[in-house]
Amino acid sequence: MRRPVFNSIFADEMNHYMDDRVAAGFQESGYYGNLRKFDRFCCEEKIITSIFTEENANRWLKRSIDEATTTHYKRINGSKHFLMYLKRKGYDVFVVRDVHFRPTDFQPHIYTKEQAQRYFLALDSYSDPRRKKAAIQYPVLFRILYCCGTRISETLRIRKMDVDLDNGIIKLFETKNNCERYIVLNDELSDLMRQFANKCFYLLSDSDYIFTTRTGNRLHENQVYDVHRICLVKAGIPYIGNGLGPRVHDWRHTMAVESFKQMVDSGLDMYVALPILSTYLGHKTIFATEKYVRLTLQIYPHIVEKFRSSVDFIFGGLANENN
Repeated sequence: MRRPVFNSIFADEMNHYMDDRVAAGFQESGYYGNLRKFDRFCCEEKIITSIFTEENANRWLKRSIDEATTTHYKRINGSKHFLMYLKRKGYDVFVVRDVHFRPTDFQPHIYTKEQAQRYFLALDSYSDPRRKKAAIQYPVLFRILYCCGTRISETLRIRKMDVDLDNGIIKLFETKNNCERYIVLNDELSDLMRQFANKCFYLLSDSDYIFTTRTGNRLHENQVYDVHRICLVKAGIPYIGNGLGPRVHDWRHTMAVESFKQMVDSGLDMYVALPILSTYLGHKTIFATEKYVRLTLQIYPHIVEKFRSSVDFIFGGLANENN
């Protein structure tokens, strides 16, 4: 795998750090993800001198709304080693504290079809007098999350040059796990994207993000979350809170469950459907996709009976445990 290009003030040291790790016998690819995230953070924070302050560290430590505890743990603890490396080399950097791993039995919210219908009716009527673009871009953004199962972070990093309007295809470059991939829009979403492009793309250069604030900066996840909360209330969908959702990220979970059910209902064997879903979602391994399969089996137990042998093969007797 080709080493990513770093763009922050620490770019050269990131390359030296990876060289040092490889010389010590570690796999280079194991450091890509965390360093790319840290590099992107430094660029977004506009850190232009080789100093990483305590204030920078506190913002970096903050767990984003849709960030899993495991992802947060890996991101912070991985970057800590790089900061310690910089510290040893004499840089003025504040080394972040440890983040302890907290395992969870959290179950995502799977939106019902009725909830989805009410939610998007609420979303399509949303407007903000301070942000005229809001009424145009949010219906597109949330439909990409739901219909294509993208993560909010990679959706907000779609650039104008990534969108193929003629073929209804979007390429995701800035993704989790460095799994660059294509997403295909259905006819309705393709038409909506073209309408959005006709109204907004002429203002953008090819390298600009398509979802932006009124000042032209990339839309932030917290702004999307605020709109999400408003739509939940208008749609009459109870909000539990304290990280239990329904979250923005649960649209991805909903898409995965519905897609898996659709594949197996059409007659596709589970053992064949699983890697297809895994590739589309951008997972590094098939094991990361198993949680969606388990969710599907919990919600639609008839699938266990229909594909008992495949369920037993993949999950080691789950079919019997569910009876």
